[in-house]
Amino acid sequence: MHPSVRVLNARKPLIQFIGKRSWPSNPEQHAHPAAPEELKKSFGDFLKKFAASGPGVKDAKSGSGGSASKGSSGKEVFGEYWEAPLRFRRPRVREMEEAEMEAISSGGASLH
Repeated sequence: MHPSVRVLNARKPLIQFIGKRSWPSNPEQHAHPAAPEELKKSFGDFLKKFAASGPGVKDAKSGSGGSASKGSSGKEVFGEYWEAPLRFRRPRVREMEEAEMEAISSGGASLH
């Protein structure tokens, strides 16, 4: 009917926010509110262990800047999958035989 009146009477939300949005630069980590009490109590210990064993932790002995480190078992640990050598990232693909595909398609009935 009157488009200019509709534009002027545009929907105005009933909720009013005070001030500008501000996000903390370093948010405080905390346990989930629905977590059991024993987990909430030990969450600080968990964070300390997680920070000590997480990716990006550099040994004082090794001066390398890489994020791959030796774990307690002596195996190399990578923080992200793309930091691992290609042999760990490439899937092992093998060709399926016709009999194997038929067995899968028939639900195993073709094996008997």
